[in-house]
Amino acid sequence: MKCAHARQLLRCSALAVAAFAAAAEPWNLLAQAPQPAKGVKYAQISPADMKEWLTYLASDELQGRQVFSEGYGLAASYIADHLRAWGVKPLGDQGTYFETVKLKGYRVTRHSSVTIVANDESKTFKQGDHVSFGFNSGGKQTLTFSGAEFVGYGLPADFQARDVKDKLVIWMPNLAPAPPAGGAGRGGGRGGAAGAAITTHGAKAAIGFVPAPNPSSAEQALAQAQDALQKATEAVQQAQAQLQGRGRGPVPFAGGRGRGALPPADLTTVQRPDAVTPPQFTGDETLFETLFSGAPITFADLKARAEKGESLSPVSLPIKVTITIDNAFEIVAEQLTRNVAGLIEGIDPKLKDTYVLFGAHLDHIGYSPGGGGAPPTSTSCRARGEASQAAVKAAGKVVQNPGRGRGGVAGGRAGGDGRGAAPLPPFDQRDIISNGADDDGSGSTAVLAIAKAFATGPKPKRSVAFVWHTGEEAGLQGSRYMADFPIMPLDKVQAQLNLDMVGRDDCDNIEGDYTNTVFVVGADRISTDLHNLIVETNTTLARPLTLDYELNDAQDPESVYTRSDHFSYAAKGIPIAFFTTGLHADYHKVTDTVDKITFPKMARIAQLVYETGFSIANTDRVLERDKKGPRTGFGSKAEVIKK
Repeated sequence: MKCAHARQLLRCSALAVAAFAAAAEPWNLLAQAPQPAKGVKYAQISPADMKEWLTYLASDELQGRQVFSEGYGLAASYIADHLRAWGVKPLGDQGTYFETVKLKGYRVTRHSSVTIVANDESKTFKQGDHVSFGFNSGGKQTLTFSGAEFVGYGLPADFQARDVKDKLVIWMPNLAPAPPAGGAGRGGGRGGAAGAAITTHGAKAAIGFVPAPNPSSAEQALAQAQDALQKATEAVQQAQAQLQGRGRGPVPFAGGRGRGALPPADLTTVQRPDAVTPPQFTGDETLFETLFSGAPITFADLKARAEKGESLSPVSLPIKVTITIDNAFEIVAEQLTRNVAGLIEGIDPKLKDTYVLFGAHLDHIGYSPGGGGAPPTSTSCRARGEASQAAVKAAGKVVQNPGRGRGGVAGGRAGGDGRGAAPLPPFDQRDIISNGADDDGSGSTAVLAIAKAFATGPKPKRSVAFVWHTGEEAGLQGSRYMADFPIMPLDKVQAQLNLDMVGRDDCDNIEGDYTNTVFVVGADRISTDLHNLIVETNTTLARPLTLDYELNDAQDPESVYTRSDHFSYAAKGIPIAFFTTGLHADYHKVTDTVDKITFPKMARIAQLVYETGFSIANTDRVLERDKKGPRTGFGSKAEVIKK
């Protein structure tokens, strides 16, 4: 552009200054938030395709797709066949679409300890000496804290206006007797505070109270017998090893576990057992008396209040605590399953080695050989927080799950024996298969549709990868393995977008109108940019969805942020967004079938996720990881968050 006139000269000068600034400080360009891609002729996701694929994935032929089963293998092969037909690049082992997931059992030797300095007196407690470290307490590390934060029962309200980031948190369970079934809930839980302190509030370690056991004479005798049996087992194994070393071959073990059998595993996991993690452990009265020896309240008084279920006031403790984690791990067992993974390479030579991940879990809970598959129940709808329940009641509707948790008294997973429920019909009339059409056949189908859209439509600058995780129902096995043993460098992953249960309306619209709603969870926690991009992308759709953030609320009782595969990536610091349409009466029931899926809405959700992921993959800019935690929740509007 030539600057022939004064106005043009002024504009050119401004452009020159901006260009100089960008050249001198290139990170300013990258710090600008990514925007929805413009001028892209997106592929359109087909509800008919999705219905065809899900009809097979949720069919009786696949027997509920339980991990380690033939049905799961058939589902994995079905996904791989479609990827191959569309020319999606294999991302698994040895040029296949399958990443082997190794579930290993470990025998763990624990030498961990905690040292407390209070009132100028130092005391060290070793594993088994008034303190118990879990078998999954991770690899070697030493942490030292000057002070600790007591957070009462560790309820959401206990953390309000209290900064525990990078600190040691100490908490108490509510020790009051539980009310009768169906009665009002007690104030305070018996667990979960440590996880909330670390996951949601950024604590570096957590100690919980567990009363010292008071075994009966029979229990003491049993413990002594078990100890003697363990010693005898070890002696037999040593003798077997000596005989084998002399060429005599293995000797049968009279204990009944087979020749050369090793003891049962202390820890079974797909993750690296020696990875350094924030310590979570428990102590008894002796340990807690030491922790509170310099506090304004004695532990005896605190325990007495907890036994009555009375409120506990948070307080800072003037102590010095050193935690030493020291474990040794020996592999004693292994099982194999597999993720399905494919890749479409980006078109930019410099950016194609960076990635956007799309994921869902392919497994479900299988079938009940005895025909005791559970029928639907209203308590399988999601539990709601107090404000949410009040809103439902104010609208003249009935809360379906008033605090008894998923499955409730009349619920339970498929595979039960039907006790406590209505009498079972004759065996040949029973439905034994939990088809998992919504959980998570819907998410798996949506990711398959997104993969086809990328394969047949325009290509972005960065690469996009698709992972169908195994073993989510068994503890996020596939995603945890992928996060610890990634098939691409995690520092190259821009974001992970997860879909789990996106085929129905929340609680079948009994508690409200969710016909246009999708819940978005976690998008604001690690990257504000990701939250904003989803909001802005949604507005560009021909029919925008209603974005609901209730399940992202830090006080939401379902805690879905920690319950699906996205959490494995979030734990590594990767920006994530979880899309779901909530729970319903058929959750984990034999009645979760394909005829109840709303395919047009499911296709719209998949289109939103596809276009959001495309925009992330098609920009030179990166998602800023500002890690500001959850700022959306119940009642939040779908709007851009100002940084």
